[in-house]
Amino acid sequence: MKNIFSSKAGIIIVGGIIGIIAALLQYFGNPANMGICVACFERDIAGALGLHRAGVVQYLRPEIMGFVLGAFAAALFAGEYKPRGGSSPLIRFFLGMFAMIGALVFLGCPWRALLRLAGGDGNAILGLLGLATGIFIGIQFLKRGFSLGRSHTQAKASGWIMPGFMVALFLLLVFKVQFAEGGPIFFSEKGPGSQYAPIFVSLIAGLVIGTLAQRSRFCTMGAIRDVMLTRDFHLISGVASLLVFAFVMNFILGQFNPGFTGQPVAHTSHVWNFLGMTLAGFAFALAGGCPGRQLFLSGEGDADAGVFVIGMIVGAGVAHNFALASSPQGVSAFGPIAVVIGLVFCLVIGFSMLQRAK
Repeated sequence: MKNIFSSKAGIIIVGGIIGIIAALLQYFGNPANMGICVACFERDIAGALGLHRAGVVQYLRPEIMGFVLGAFAAALFAGEYKPRGGSSPLIRFFLGMFAMIGALVFLGCPWRALLRLAGGDGNAILGLLGLATGIFIGIQFLKRGFSLGRSHTQAKASGWIMPGFMVALFLLLVFKVQFAEGGPIFFSEKGPGSQYAPIFVSLIAGLVIGTLAQRSRFCTMGAIRDVMLTRDFHLISGVASLLVFAFVMNFILGQFNPGFTGQPVAHTSHVWNFLGMTLAGFAFALAGGCPGRQLFLSGEGDADAGVFVIGMIVGAGVAHNFALASSPQGVSAFGPIAVVIGLVFCLVIGFSMLQRAK
């Protein structure tokens, strides 16, 4: 059966559906300009599990669970469920960790950068420019032979781990299991973590997006990489569609508020908005996918993508426990230092894996 979602029209439709769903999730209760944010939602999950104690960002986000489970179901149906792994997992873990740190210095992943822009947040422009810069740097390594090595076929059970983990998280959310007095599981009583759409609305939205993204190979990092590397505009047309449809829906729903100051869960430190996403984009390029794509791949059975996802979740804990994450008041004292360390790490990995490729 032909995969209509892999066509030019298909990827545009997928991007448009994601943009509409993201705006609606905000309307139904998700934080402003954060209808969907993979980095922010994984940070909330880390907080709910007690990996950090920032009380305003703790919630088990069903959208993330839906992304993985939707991709898992779509891959099974299409015969594309292929458990694999073994491609530099430890490096991928740290790439995921630094990608999260960079994203939390900016306060958002590539998806949220687009949605912030669609909501009128001018600070997102610096984040998107930083993302493109980081991807451009990563491309220079890819063009010169960078590789994290080949993955290998693994037992089918290895591909069930991430979907199983997401089912477990969903059960913890539904039954609000508490393992000790005061938690975990933790749930925010104020702040972004306390703002969420109804559970099953969020889950269904995640399942739909996970299914469509798996079939279309939707990826924000891949879209920018393809334009820069091969002048292929297929994926970027879906990304542009996401931006346009989210903007239209925000305008219709009264969620469009243009400006730089006073934007929800955002700051105006332009240099670190740019450099935070530069780090994130660099890490995404070396790892081979944006955070959304890594979730979808983990649903297909890609254990290496699963390691990257776990790295991001742990990275959220590190970012908040060690005062690296930004806040609406601005960049933290140690965030810029962490970004510089992360950029150095990515450069070292880039050059060292070039030698291996040779």
